[in-house]
Amino acid sequence: MAQVRIIKKYPNRRLYDTEISSYITLEDVRQLIVDGESFEVRDARSGNDITRSVLLQIIAEHEQDGQPMLSTELLSQIIRFYGDSLQGFMGSYLERSMQLFLDQQQQFRSQLNSMLGKTPFAMLNQLTERNMDLWRELQSGLIDKMGTSQDAPGEVREKPATGTGKRR
Repeated sequence: MAQVRIIKKYPNRRLYDTEISSYITLEDVRQLIVDGESFEVRDARSGNDITRSVLLQIIAEHEQDGQPMLSTELLSQIIRFYGDSLQGFMGSYLERSMQLFLDQQQQFRSQLNSMLGKTPFAMLNQLTERNMDLWRELQSGLIDKMGTSQDAPGEVREKPATGTGKRR
């Protein structure tokens, strides 16, 4: 089992990553989460585990920027469960629901990739190449037609029907 990375939070609100012996930002902590790293955030003075409060701080900052993921109604509903007899059940329910969502998302991506066999970029690239080939064929066909209708010996070219010819 991999050792849990320890991050210390100092009273000046700075975070110190003991694994790399360097100060880090909340965005660096978010990247650890994205990368699937196991870590704990500990208060530098007391040694208490404050990971949850740091995670909530990251969520709060990201909810303020861009498009929020958690609506006001959803947050209100979650708050209503605090102190309710189902409070303990709600956390595990949300965890299981999120895991189910992630599993379904992964399954959908796998099915889509197997169905398409390529990444979206590769598909777009292939489509672009096919369109370019069709364009070249069209150009080549037009040039060939123009060349044979003007330059082919022994062929009778049709006169254009313009209506400017004289009657006799």
